[in-house]
Amino acid sequence: MNIQDKTIVLTGATGGIGRAIAAELAARGARLILVSRDSEALLRLRQQLPGQHRVFSADVTDIQALQKLQQFCQQQGAVHGLINNAGISQFALCAEQDYAAQIKLNLLAPMQLCQLLLPQLKQQNDAFIVNVGSAFGSIGYPGYSGYCASKFGLRGFTEALRRELGATRVKVLYFAPRATNTAINSAAVVAMNQQLGNQMDSPELVAKALLQQLETAQSRRFLGWPEQLFVRLNAIFPALVDKALQKKLAVIEKYASGRT
Repeated sequence: MNIQDKTIVLTGATGGIGRAIAAELAARGARLILVSRDSEALLRLRQQLPGQHRVFSADVTDIQALQKLQQFCQQQGAVHGLINNAGISQFALCAEQDYAAQIKLNLLAPMQLCQLLLPQLKQQNDAFIVNVGSAFGSIGYPGYSGYCASKFGLRGFTEALRRELGATRVKVLYFAPRATNTAINSAAVVAMNQQLGNQMDSPELVAKALLQQLETAQSRRFLGWPEQLFVRLNAIFPALVDKALQKKLAVIEKYASGRT
């Protein structure tokens, strides 16, 4: 898939992974519509990127803001791609989780934005949607019940939409990073990952992997080992993953409850 001179909408553009994705896309000659709630950070990002790009400040959990984004995209002319990257994560035990916020941003917002931009995408010969999920969209992990629920939902939505659009020219891709070294992870998450030996990727590595997926039009891509193995095991032999995580539960609970 050639992205040079393609107009691509990128949500969560000013986050750690978002900035790295924007840099990779711009370096390959894409024209970007950068979306984030932080208008000042958007302007700084645009100045740092080669090429001509547009910015749109919006809270993507607000349907009226999404409708305004749709209108803005129509004014720019053709839209060839949408990367739903905006997201939040909360590491806490069930009683402390803010489920509504995670579902709204991680699941409902990308569903609604796909719905709004599909008519424009269908007008192109080579259009795409990338929904950025997570390894936790396939593995239920203690302390991440809200995040897992939202990313499991996003993976199901992506799969259903891909099959629904199978006879069209719009490719629908699911991209699942593992833990990434960005501000989305609290100090407790970083400490827990260090104690458990869980690896964290750089945003730049993640962005390069996403671009590789785009260029090859790979339907699904999961990053990291042993995360890829656990995704497969959890789908076929979930009881094995139950036992593996049970051994780590005391450590996970310590950090999720703040007892550090």
